[in-house]
Amino acid sequence: MSNWLEIGNIEDIPKLGARVVKTVEGDVAVFRTANDEIFALRDQCPHKKGPLSQGIVHGKRVTCPMHNWVIELADGQAVAPDEGCAGVYKIMLEEGRILLSLKKNITEMRELP
Repeated sequence: MSNWLEIGNIEDIPKLGARVVKTVEGDVAVFRTANDEIFALRDQCPHKKGPLSQGIVHGKRVTCPMHNWVIELADGQAVAPDEGCAGVYKIMLEEGRILLSLKKNITEMRELP
């Protein structure tokens, strides 16, 4: 379990909300859906680096608060017609506790000019 960081309990994140975790790689936004699914993305929109943690969670997506880009929580991909990807981190749930992988994100963020 040395590659995992316990970041709290599922109840620590409001439904349709997010929490920011500071890591050596930068801020990670941890999201909770209405169905208690947990996802983690780099806390930067691939468009203009807006804070995704401050966006609106709907279904399994988050809308960036800066320019309304919609990002898929499961894979970090921007919804068409927008293009780009926020970095995705692995999450594990154990008896209501949320664990975040300390390994490099599994999907690299692709920024647009």
